[in-house]
Amino acid sequence: MSELQATTPSLPVHIAPGRLRWAGLIALLLVLVLAIGGIAMRLHANTSLKLKTEAAAVTTVSLIDPGHVQAHEELVLPGNVQAYFDAPIYARVPGYLKKWYVDIGAPVKTGQLLAEIETPELDQQLHQAQADLATAKAKEKLAEITSKRWTDMLASESVSKQETDEKNGDYEAKIATTAAARANVDRLQALQSFKRIVAPFDGVVTARKTDIGDLINAGSSSGGELFRVADTHKLRVYVQVPQTYSDEVSNGMTAQLHFPEKPDRTYPATVVGTSQAISQSSRSLLVQLEVDNARGKLTSGSYAEVHFDLPATAGVLQLPVTALLFRQHGMKVATLGADNRIVLKNIQIGRDLGTQVEVVAGLGADDRVIDSPPDWLAQGDQVRVAGGTISGTASAKAPAVAANGATP
Repeated sequence: MSELQATTPSLPVHIAPGRLRWAGLIALLLVLVLAIGGIAMRLHANTSLKLKTEAAAVTTVSLIDPGHVQAHEELVLPGNVQAYFDAPIYARVPGYLKKWYVDIGAPVKTGQLLAEIETPELDQQLHQAQADLATAKAKEKLAEITSKRWTDMLASESVSKQETDEKNGDYEAKIATTAAARANVDRLQALQSFKRIVAPFDGVVTARKTDIGDLINAGSSSGGELFRVADTHKLRVYVQVPQTYSDEVSNGMTAQLHFPEKPDRTYPATVVGTSQAISQSSRSLLVQLEVDNARGKLTSGSYAEVHFDLPATAGVLQLPVTALLFRQHGMKVATLGADNRIVLKNIQIGRDLGTQVEVVAGLGADDRVIDSPPDWLAQGDQVRVAGGTISGTASAKAPAVAANGATP
C-alpha cells in the first residue's frame, strides 16, 4: 500500500479565474490603504513639527512693574573708626632709656610721666655751656669796669675820645656775648626737660615700643616712636560717600553705626564735617562723624558700617539692573506693547543703588518692563509672557554700594 502511494503522481489544482481577479483587487486595495495612511501620518507629523517649531521660536519673557522709590532709603557704607586724639610719642633728645612707668592699656593723665631717658652727652654739653656763660660774665664785668674808667678819664682829657669809644664798644660786645651764652644754657636746659617723657593729654597708652637700656634717637625721622597715647572719650568715624549722594549729607545729620563684634547694638553718630571736595580717584566725598565713647565700649581702629537714612527723590522709578539693555545709542528697556510685541524705550538713569537703578526719564509707572531680555530682541518682535508680573520696586530701605566698590 505504501509503495502504491509513493508511485502515484500528484494532480494539478485548478483555481477559477474570477477568484484570482478578486484576490488581486483586494491586494491592490490593501496597498493603496497602507500608502494613503503612511502619507497622511507623515503629513500630520510634519504639520505638528512645524507648529511646535513656530511656537518654540517665540521668545518667552517675564514681566516686572517699575516701582516707585520709597520715601526714605538707607545708604550703608564702610567706615573707619579713629580715636579723637591719637599721638605717637617720640624722643626729643638722644640717650638711653632709663626706665618706663606705664604699659599698654594704662590710663594716663596730662603731664603724667611715661619714661625717663639718660642723656650723658646732653649733660656734658650743658656743663660746658654753663662754663662758657661764667667766662662771658667775667669778661663782661671786666669790660664794664674798663669802660667806666675810660669814661671818667675822658672827662679830665687824660685819654682820647676814640679810645674811650672803643672801650665802651667792647663792653657792649661782651654784654651780647653773655646773652648768647645764657641763651645757649637755657636751650640745653629746655632739652634736658625732654629727658622726662610725659603724656600730652588724658587718654590710654595703646603702644609701648621701647624698653630699659634701648638706644634712643631724637626725632621721628631717625628714631622710632616710644609710646602711643589715644584719647577715646569720643571717636571719629571717616566714611567715603559716593558723589551721587554727596549733596544729601550735611553737618548735624545723624547716622547709625553697626559693628561686626556687636551685632545686636547700634550707636548713634553725628556728621561734624566734610572735606568739601570730591576725590578724583574714588569720586567720593570724605565725611567725618563723631560718636560718644565715654563708657569705653568702642575701640579705635575698628571697622563699622555707617547707615544713613536719606530722603528719596519723589516721582523716580526703580528697576533691577537685569532689565537694562546696553545698546549702541544709549540705555534702553524692553516693554510689552499691543499683541505682545516688543517696544524699546530710551531711558535716563539716575543713581545706581547696586542691584537697583533709578530711572528719571523715559519710563512710565504703568509700563510692563521685560526682565532679563535677550540681547537679540528688536523693536516689534512678538514674545510670549511666562507666569505673572512681578514687582520691580526696591525694598523700603535698599542698601547702596560705595563708589569705590566696597560693599557694606
